[in-house]
Amino acid sequence: MADGTARRMMQQRQPERIVSGQAYDEDARIDVSVRPKRLEEYIGQKRVKENIQIAIDAARSRGEALDHVLLYGPPGLGKTTLAQIIANELNVPIKTSAGPLLERKGDLTAILTSLESKEVFFMDEIHRLQPAVEEVLYPAMEDFRVDLIIGQGPGARIHPFQLGHFTLIGATTRAGLITAPLRSRFGIVHRLDFYEPEDLLIITHRSAKILNIQMDEGGAEEISRRCRGTPRIANRLLRRARDFAEVRAAGRITRAVAQEALAMLGVDESGLDEVDRNLMIALLDKYAGGPVGLGTLAAALSEEEDAIEEMYEPYLMQLGLIDRTPRGRVATPRAYEYFGRDLPRRQPRLF
Repeated sequence: MADGTARRMMQQRQPERIVSGQAYDEDARIDVSVRPKRLEEYIGQKRVKENIQIAIDAARSRGEALDHVLLYGPPGLGKTTLAQIIANELNVPIKTSAGPLLERKGDLTAILTSLESKEVFFMDEIHRLQPAVEEVLYPAMEDFRVDLIIGQGPGARIHPFQLGHFTLIGATTRAGLITAPLRSRFGIVHRLDFYEPEDLLIITHRSAKILNIQMDEGGAEEISRRCRGTPRIANRLLRRARDFAEVRAAGRITRAVAQEALAMLGVDESGLDEVDRNLMIALLDKYAGGPVGLGTLAAALSEEEDAIEEMYEPYLMQLGLIDRTPRGRVATPRAYEYFGRDLPRRQPRLF
């Protein structure tokens, strides 16, 4: 229930894009079947996986709860999946919620007091916790205690309630918005990065097998190349290519079929869609390559600043098409080449 509500709130803020890393309702239904259950099944993120495996083995050998874990990085890279895998590896239950859903102290207190010893509590979008609610986490994470207020008015008294030693796993796309006191209470902190092409190829083949989709190596390579380094997008493009193949190509995804299907979806060879292209063309043509402020760029595109900063720019920066500078956003020489523009004689100075 909590996960579904969080997704609906997110979808109200952002339009559905085929190349967005955000989870949609359809993704949630499919993710259940293709999501790995154990660390050995989890593809990619080798460094993170190795460190988490060591932490889990150490906690199990001591018979203790795992240290609190913070996972951050762009959406769609497997933070929720990794949290569930950790619970499976520890052989303990997992409760889930999201920062925006916990509006009052009592909401969080009710969850914390219901946790069993060593149980995992996964909180998505932890950076969006209300400050008053966040304060409840401080003694809970550090001392495994919550302070319950009994009674009202002058006669009210504080009663400390001892919690079982649980593990909080927080996930966020905006690690910079997490307050220092909260961040300092996480013993294990890992960033999930965009996936390598070879890992995405394995993931695409695995998902196709689970979903019983006929696909050759060329089709898998084409999907893996255009999914922006994000497994969730790879699975989404795979399903759309399957639809196209079933209607127009006897149900088998080849390289040519994948190319035609993704072209119809407006996803180019580098994984850019119409929104990405509009942003870059506005920067190149309307603002002469920049620098231009984030607010000005957002107004020109009728987009939210957060959407540009969280959802569009990370991949454009990974491709080397845009730079963030103190003076604003700047198109790189590669962007001029990619979009067929002549490079200006004098490039804006980058600070």
